[in-house]
Amino acid sequence: MELTHREIEVLKLIVKELNCKQIAEELHISIHTVQSHRKNLYKKTKSKTIIGLVNYAHTQKLI
Repeated sequence: MELTHREIEVLKLIVKELNCKQIAEELHISIHTVQSHRKNLYKKTKSKTIIGLVNYAHTQKLI
C-alpha cells in the first residue's frame, strides 16, 4: 500500500521525535487524526514499533 501525502508528513514528524500533540499542532489537525494516521502507518508499513517506522522511512528515503 502506498502512503498518502499526509501520512508521509506525519511519519517525517515522528522521525523528528514529535509526539501526537506536537504533530497535531504542527499540521493544524486534531490529535485523534494524528493517531489515525499513526495507526495507518503501522498497518501499511507492517511495523510494530516506532523503530520500525523510522527504519521504513529510512529505507524508503523519506528522511
